Amino acid sequence: MKRIPTIFLHIVAVVVMAMATSGCGADKHLKKAEKYLALGEYYDAAMEFKKAYQGTPTKEREKRGQRALKMARCYAKINQTQSALAGYRNAIRYKQAELGDQLAYGRLLLKNGEYKGATKVLQEVKDSLMAIGEWYRAEPTPNPSTKGKEANKKLTDPALLTQNALTSAEQAPQWKELGSRYTVKRMEIFNSRRADYSPMLFGDDFDKLYFTSTRNDANGDELSGITGTKAGDIFFSEKDDKGKWSRPEVVQGGLNTEYDEGACSFSPDGREMYLTVCQTDPSYPRYAQIMKSSRSDASWGKASELKISNDTLSGYAHPAISPDGQWLYFCSDMPGGKGGLDIWRIRLTTGGLGGIENLGNPINTPGDEMFPAFRPNGDFYFSSNGHPGMGGLDIFIATIDPKTRQYVLEHPGYPLNSQGDDFGMTFEGPYNRGFFCSNRGDGRGWDHIYSFENPEIVQAVKGWVYEMDGYELTAAEVRIVGDDGTNERLSVRSDGSFTYVVTPGVSYVMLATCKGFLNHKEELRVEQAEESEEYVLQFPLASISAPVLIDNIFYDFDKATLRPESTKALDELVTLLNENPNVTIELSAHCDYKGPAAYNKRLSQRRAESVVNYLIEHGIAADRLTPVGYGKEKPKKVNKKVVAKHKFLKEGDVLSEEFIQKLGEKEQEECNQLNRRTEFIVLRTTYGMFDENGQLKEMPKPKKKEEPLDDDEEFFYSE
Repeated sequence: MKRIPTIFLHIVAVVVMAMATSGCGADKHLKKAEKYLALGEYYDAAMEFKKAYQGTPTKEREKRGQRALKMARCYAKINQTQSALAGYRNAIRYKQAELGDQLAYGRLLLKNGEYKGATKVLQEVKDSLMAIGEWYRAEPTPNPSTKGKEANKKLTDPALLTQNALTSAEQAPQWKELGSRYTVKRMEIFNSRRADYSPMLFGDDFDKLYFTSTRNDANGDELSGITGTKAGDIFFSEKDDKGKWSRPEVVQGGLNTEYDEGACSFSPDGREMYLTVCQTDPSYPRYAQIMKSSRSDASWGKASELKISNDTLSGYAHPAISPDGQWLYFCSDMPGGKGGLDIWRIRLTTGGLGGIENLGNPINTPGDEMFPAFRPNGDFYFSSNGHPGMGGLDIFIATIDPKTRQYVLEHPGYPLNSQGDDFGMTFEGPYNRGFFCSNRGDGRGWDHIYSFENPEIVQAVKGWVYEMDGYELTAAEVRIVGDDGTNERLSVRSDGSFTYVVTPGVSYVMLATCKGFLNHKEELRVEQAEESEEYVLQFPLASISAPVLIDNIFYDFDKATLRPESTKALDELVTLLNENPNVTIELSAHCDYKGPAAYNKRLSQRRAESVVNYLIEHGIAADRLTPVGYGKEKPKKVNKKVVAKHKFLKEGDVLSEEFIQKLGEKEQEECNQLNRRTEFIVLRTTYGMFDENGQLKEMPKPKKKEEPLDDDEEFFYSE
């Protein structure tokens, strides 16, 4: 028995070039049907086979059975399960169904939730396979010493699919009754009266959802001969600050075309989208391709083909990028797989694509494995109809066993899985919640988007790296070291944030660095929590080359005495200097233009000295600190952050006396307040590093390329 692999037709269609015609004398509907079938236009082919079947006299049992069978195969490919089942029943009644068709019929009964009927049909298939000697295949043993002994016995591909389907029929009712901690909810805001599938969360706050839809709002006017609907386009919805999702809109720009676009995935930096495209050719079969689109500002450009191999007779679909951005996972029916659709991966490098790998056992089976996805913690999700499940495509979780380094599979049960097709997982950051899609409960087989949540206890750090007195530092990196052996480096997202899942009972040191800025360190001890918790940490980095404002330094009126409310800001400055022991700074105080210039300069000098004295009292070496009072000599230069609070100013304005006096009374006072400030600027970054002869006191130890830093290695400033 030969099984013909197919691409999952929510997205694409793959050629079926050879299904034998039903003999001579086929009418015009049969000829049309065969033509559509050869092009992969299963919907149009099913309609024509149906007309051919209805026009065939009942006494021509063989022809009616053959046409019912072809009609059933086409309906099965477009998820019209009820029509497919009717076609298979007629084909079996007219004795035109082969053993493989009976297996397909039994698996469709599973998908329809008819578990008792499926058990009966599948048991008959098993008995037939065993009777003709197609249940086991002999494989030679790998041990040469067993030569002459009986070879290993393994199930044939049809036998494995049959046995797993029988197991499904037995276990599915129990899984449904047992349930799980998952809760699912159909998301009506995203769904239409057509297919909506493959959701993918996007954005630093996961506040955008991209998905594919064949709704009437999709581009073009023609209906697809593959599905009977419009070609799929990629749509998006946005969540507001109250958690409400907007009505979906089609993605504008050059991304969507007259062809099918779907199943998108994003690179870790959010700048590239990988998607599946199935182009149309009136005289050639459809093959799925993986393409890539780049983002410019907020819009996605025209997609270009990502050439995975020179094989032009195989389909490539459902791209997913690994969390580290180093691998592209996808599904394909290319030669060398286990059968049907397999999941493969290919390395992404700066020089292009690397070699292709099949994921092999235990992921792939003689059935279909597709829709790969990752949870940010590295857990691998995919959908399969080849493993024991509840019916159609079921979602499976694959994790790496730390001892064997092999995948271990988990079936998450009901209600995440159902008798229908369940696939397309996307996660809201580190939490076990997000969206997926399913055609459960839809008689016409349309896919719809559902939310899911599994109430795990997740403890995570949400960190923000930004310029002190400024905005986010998107080029920053965060080093995380834990007393459990954790030693990782994270890049921040486009808003300067990062998220990291932490382990109870572990103490962490987190160091934020960025070229041109001093480091900032935070320490965290994680205790066991009874519910999910997010620790929010701030990492303000001081510039090496520009003055840095010290917020919340207060003095008594017309004096240099520090007020008690200044202590917090001063202690933070002590910490910063301790974290960067090779830095010396100039500590400066500034006044507004009111009053005599000489008096203001003397007052600001005493104030700068007050701050320096506090730092010395708290352990900072005096020769690292230079107090300078500038009075009104250096008025404030406006930056972006100041503009955000004071709309009447623009970036680059200098708050001189002449500038201020042109403003209104209220604006003048605001500017004078901005000028009354305490700042510091880095003078040197090599303090204490050299001896009296100009030699480094501690020579750096040579490290191998890419060798990780030791946990106790000194953290230096970034230049």
